[in-house]
Amino acid sequence: MIITDTHTHLYSEAFDADRDEMIQRAIAAGVERFFIPAIDSSYTQAMLELEHSYPDRMYLMAGLHPTHVKENFEEELAHVEANLQQRRYYAIGEIGIDLYWDRKFLKQQQQAFKRQIQLAKNHGLPIVIHCREAFDEVFEILESEKGDDLFGIFHCFTGTLEQARQAVSYGMKLGIGGVLTFKNGKIDQFLNQISLDSIVLETDAPYLAPTPYRGKRNESAYLVKVLEKISEVYGLSEKDVALKTTANATEIFRI
Repeated sequence: MIITDTHTHLYSEAFDADRDEMIQRAIAAGVERFFIPAIDSSYTQAMLELEHSYPDRMYLMAGLHPTHVKENFEEELAHVEANLQQRRYYAIGEIGIDLYWDRKFLKQQQQAFKRQIQLAKNHGLPIVIHCREAFDEVFEILESEKGDDLFGIFHCFTGTLEQARQAVSYGMKLGIGGVLTFKNGKIDQFLNQISLDSIVLETDAPYLAPTPYRGKRNESAYLVKVLEKISEVYGLSEKDVALKTTANATEIFRI
């Protein structure tokens, strides 16, 4: 049973003390593929080193995270473009809009999001969307960019059924992680109304650990808890869910 973590920050400083042990725990739990989202240029080297250590398991993305869109975002986007010229990446991500912390750079976030969507289209790559308190703003841009060349994952989906359907209508699969296991997460109440064809699994490690680890450092091994909950929500075996969600990830990332 191959389980795929479509979104995990394994290069994070949170894992500096035990990264290899943590990755081995995930592999032992059946998590065999790890898709690694970018944040900004300061993490590029750590991502490359991670891939070098696990060349058959790590799949890197390129991109500028919305919370790292600042005055120098043009330089950061130039870094993303340069990376894409040098080697293969499997997605542009994570990109999007985040209005939880600050609205100061909203205009720049919108520009960076749109530009990176166009980069993804030019390279035939999926996008991986980060959206926090910004569904309207994200959907406005997706509406302007919709088409057969727009596809990807709506990472850490925590919206309503209507928003889930809207995301899927733009060619997105829903990245489902630890929030599904939270008592107040709410998405477990309607997720089975979305076809499993549109679902992929993720941890967002080291963030958003599922129950019973909520509040602690998340790691990719905990993806089995998300798998268990999705199996319960859809009334399917864990094996069937693992098989389908891994197939969905393979389709999106074209591996």
